[in-house]
Amino acid sequence: MTTTPEATITRAVRWSDVCSYASLTPERGVCAILDGTQVAIFRTFDGALYAMSNLDPFSGAHVLSRGILGTRGGAPAVASPMYKQVFDLRTGICLDDPRVAVPAFPVRRAGDRVEVALTDEHRR
Repeated sequence: MTTTPEATITRAVRWSDVCSYASLTPERGVCAILDGTQVAIFRTFDGALYAMSNLDPFSGAHVLSRGILGTRGGAPAVASPMYKQVFDLRTGICLDDPRVAVPAFPVRRAGDRVEVALTDEHRR
């Protein structure tokens, strides 16, 4: 069996240290710039972490980190402060228009640090 070069390509993932877990206020977002990409990072009341693009695709402004957190249909979500579209924090899918989504990024807690991973396709 032969494989093509495309079949053997894997996306390189690199974890970037963003901030301390304690510095994230529950139900508030922060923005970090990782490799030229603005990332919105959220900590919910239950302690869960989420990361997604900070770019609101409806307004073109980098504002999602300033959105209002809540839930819709049981999904953790953020409402854009611009036109109020709601995005699922787990997937980045717009719950008002599922044809639209923002990239969601892997995020983890490493001790007291929060780390976010971008794949090569998300780096500028």
